[in-house]
Amino acid sequence: MRVIVVGAGIGGLTAAVSMRRHGHEVTLVEQTPPLTELGAGIQLAPNATRELRRLGLLDAVAAQSARPAAVSFRSWSDGSEICSYALGRAVEEEFGAPYLQLHRADLRDALAAAVPPRLVRLNTLVTEIGQDDRSAWVSTAGGERLVADLVVAADGIRSAARQRLFGTDEAVFSQTAAYRALLPVDEVADVGLPDYGIWLGPGRHFVHYWLRRGELLNVVAVFGTQVAQESWTAQAEPGEQLRAFEGWDPRVLTVLERAGQVFRWGIYTRTPLTTWHTGRVALLGDSAHAMVPFQAQGAAQAILDAAVLGDCLRHAAPSDVPDALDRYERRRLPQATSMQARSTRAGEEFHLPDGPEARERNARMAAYATEHRFMPVATAWGVDVLDEQAAS
Repeated sequence: MRVIVVGAGIGGLTAAVSMRRHGHEVTLVEQTPPLTELGAGIQLAPNATRELRRLGLLDAVAAQSARPAAVSFRSWSDGSEICSYALGRAVEEEFGAPYLQLHRADLRDALAAAVPPRLVRLNTLVTEIGQDDRSAWVSTAGGERLVADLVVAADGIRSAARQRLFGTDEAVFSQTAAYRALLPVDEVADVGLPDYGIWLGPGRHFVHYWLRRGELLNVVAVFGTQVAQESWTAQAEPGEQLRAFEGWDPRVLTVLERAGQVFRWGIYTRTPLTTWHTGRVALLGDSAHAMVPFQAQGAAQAILDAAVLGDCLRHAAPSDVPDALDRYERRRLPQATSMQARSTRAGEEFHLPDGPEARERNARMAAYATEHRFMPVATAWGVDVLDEQAAS
């Protein structure tokens, strides 16, 4: 079959790799010029790395990653440990795939290397998506019409394709934003941080972990706010991050003080949909289910979408596309929507004010950790999305 994928982010690239693996002819359309290094850290749990292995990409991705041995949840004011959960070798033995932390650009580069450049159309803005009973097509700002059997819209949280298909709903501000920074290992070697830490406080939380085999520390300091620009490149005012986290554990403040360039990123989501496709056109990734990052599953869910879509189209003929997209939607929409809600709840839990609610949360987390080696979201890691019975 002929497939057009709109958007060359993580979801779009993985979809292109997945469908080429099943023998389909893919054209990948991206509105930006050659991709530059945007974003920072990203986490891939075993539910995602399992699919990267199937696509033959895991070794390339893992070579650029860090593998934390554990995650430590800590109190904001004094850094005392609330609980910890195993990762590292224990996760791989339990779930059959690793837990990786890496730079978003490294993941994107590994995916892009698996898509021949001749199949990628950069600087190509899609202005219209259409279809009939036999085909689907995109029209471009350059006046071309590209025709295929299927169009996959993986054009991100501000998806124009979603609006064309399902109406003009807008991205929803989560009332949270994050300061982001990358610090070389030499800048923080003396601070005494756990390899992977999540510090919880009133209206805020602070996350740090290693990238690029331990060469860079990724820092994400999340805070509640009434307004924030959604931008990977908007810079914070000098010292802004220190004022926002005043009174936190000295280790947190030391990291924030030593951070050089600090970006301020507004966190947006999309309202859950009841359907992801119409006819021969389907949504994938953030265009379908953008979520807050508080369960570290946004990229993973896009990878799972791509894997399941490829599986549903594995033996499909062009006439089978609408039915195949029905199966894709049934297998993925409930899971992704559930993870959206779970991520939102995690953010609310992380930001409880000091007092009885926070103490109850901490006690609940500590009790869970005494009974379970892996954190609660790990219940999703063992689900093999290509096993329809297990994933239902």
